[in-house]
Amino acid sequence: MIKYVIFDFDGTLADSGGIAVMAMNKMARKYGFTEIEWEKLDDLRKMSVQERCRYMKVPLIRIPFLANEYYSIYKEAMPGMDLYEGMRELLETLHARGYGIAIISSNAESNIRSFLQQKGIGIIDKILCSHHIFDKDIIINRFLRQNKLRNGEVVYVGDEVRDISACKKAGVRIIWVDWGLDLLSTVKSAEPDHMASQPADILRIIEELEKNE
Repeated sequence: MIKYVIFDFDGTLADSGGIAVMAMNKMARKYGFTEIEWEKLDDLRKMSVQERCRYMKVPLIRIPFLANEYYSIYKEAMPGMDLYEGMRELLETLHARGYGIAIISSNAESNIRSFLQQKGIGIIDKILCSHHIFDKDIIINRFLRQNKLRNGEVVYVGDEVRDISACKKAGVRIIWVDWGLDLLSTVKSAEPDHMASQPADILRIIEELEKNE
């Protein structure tokens, strides 16, 4: 029985792509990294995190130290950000059906809470965050321990290869959504358990999982 649906934030719940590019380009100008050109964005979406960092000339080791500044710039532009179409209705339906709803993200918790408050969303039970982009499996396992949940009692919803990798390490099922950062051609080899092309698909997949258990 599924008890919790866990969502990634950026690119899954929040349509934050434009803000992310703006913040990265502002930092690129400050530190001499390569700026992202809009016409080349789809090329970047086909790359791994490591490839994107090489393209932008951002050393992976510096990312944790740049995170606070990045999310500070990000926060300034948040009033113009919104949920993806259909996500509010999905969250409300899941909540009405008795599922717990959580967010596990590498964004700043203060940013996420501010966004949810601005949008009048008060049904997210728990938010766990980390500034390290490759340790989501650790956060997922912490969430399971803290809430006395088995791996099969949660489903994660995310948009990146690293979400898929983290879920496989943690032994939880993942629904990959195609409206976020990584393209299908990028994630296909990572073999997500399920794929969604619209928020309604997430509910359908969860219903099917419940029927089969």
